[in-house]
Amino acid sequence: MSIPNPESRTAEPGSRQEHSTALRAGSIGVLGILFFVLSAQAPLTGIVGAAPLAAALGNGAGAPGAYLVVGVVIIIFAVGFVAMSRKVQTNGAFYAYVTAAFGRKVGAGAAWLALLAYSTVQAAMYGLYGAAFSGVLAGAGITVPWWLLAVVTMAGVQALGSMNIELGARVLAVLVGLEVAILLMFGLSVLFQGGGPEGLNIAASFAPEAIASGAPGVAIMFAVASMFGFESTAIYSAEAKDPHRTVARATYLSVGIIAIFFSFITWMLVSFYGPSHVAEAAGAALASGDATSFVIGPLVELFGPWAGVTAGILLVTSLLAGIIAFHNGINRYLHSLALRGSLPSVIARTNKHRAPAMAAWIQTAVALLLVAPFALLGLDPVLTLFSWFSGLAVAALLVLYMLSSLAVVGYFRREPVAGHHWQTLIAPVLASVLLGWVLYLVVSNFTALIGGSAETAAGLLAAVPVIFLAGVLVEVRVEKLARIPEPVLAG
Repeated sequence: MSIPNPESRTAEPGSRQEHSTALRAGSIGVLGILFFVLSAQAPLTGIVGAAPLAAALGNGAGAPGAYLVVGVVIIIFAVGFVAMSRKVQTNGAFYAYVTAAFGRKVGAGAAWLALLAYSTVQAAMYGLYGAAFSGVLAGAGITVPWWLLAVVTMAGVQALGSMNIELGARVLAVLVGLEVAILLMFGLSVLFQGGGPEGLNIAASFAPEAIASGAPGVAIMFAVASMFGFESTAIYSAEAKDPHRTVARATYLSVGIIAIFFSFITWMLVSFYGPSHVAEAAGAALASGDATSFVIGPLVELFGPWAGVTAGILLVTSLLAGIIAFHNGINRYLHSLALRGSLPSVIARTNKHRAPAMAAWIQTAVALLLVAPFALLGLDPVLTLFSWFSGLAVAALLVLYMLSSLAVVGYFRREPVAGHHWQTLIAPVLASVLLGWVLYLVVSNFTALIGGSAETAAGLLAAVPVIFLAGVLVEVRVEKLARIPEPVLAG
């Protein structure tokens, strides 16, 4: 596959000024990338938002096991993903792999799917962030509409995204560290106390029959959402120290940590309430209109009111960390597309920090356009913006995962590597089958997942093939224009 040189420079026609398109190589290591990935997961948001739904609507006490099941699926997927990262190094990740196997047109469709997934999940996080931040301020007697907080934050994220990526990683390290700390404090306290009223019952959460009880598909959907963004390990390959090793290590570390961490904290929640009472407790939290009480309530009970206030603030910073992480990931997708000629070359320009500044402005504008209709129409940011777009993002990403697994098989059939059948054939094929099963669960439960009407669910799901096809058609047009010779001017 031909990837344009990232160190290239472009100049405006008729101008002597040159514009750099190079990202800052060697600026981020394994831990830096790991923090970007963990920020995209937004651990506190994932636990507070998903745990009550997975327990009440899914498989009850078996919810912790669902995280491990999905973790295994993603690890199998990561085997082929890592194998490709060693052969195809570019900050486009998924679409670059699909392009290497199936050509530019299919690759462009994959790129647009990635942009759809990341842009909609970031917009969803802005909705929940605005609502959560507004709630924290309301507790202090200050009334600020959610949308105003979201717009002001967009400006701050834009400024941070235009600076050195190392600075962004440091900010995320602090935010992620704080939210992980309070969750671990809760989990270890319950563990060392021997659990709740029914003790520590491993079988109640991890036995196959426990995982398969109730509606396991719902729990698995939320477990997939918790893994969202792990693939950004490869997005930063152009800026990584020793990309061959960094991407592989960060990928396996992130998936393993996420699966084990979410499973452990959810298990401690089950233990706190008791396996036979956890579904009822989660249902009561949902019915009360404050689903966060399912997680924050135990924190207050164990540590006092300060823990509840702190968790509320950290929920806001958790969402902010996720927003920053997706902002950086989307920038690099846009930058890579511009480098390869699928978007105007001006988007590939980087600034004095070698950050993709032009792409950052476009990403911020897209975020504003996605959030604005919900604000103008006065819709609930959690029940509509967050629920609808997070569901759409999960569906789009699963299709992208499947395409990428198939791309691994296609690429290595053409470029075989002796003695590596597990990495280049068996694991990718197995991952495609397992991901197809998970996608079926998501689609068949999509109306419940987004909490909307069947018509809304159908419209959102239709966006996935429509956006993919749009990407293909745009690439067809780009290639056609590239073949048109310059007109000969008379005289």
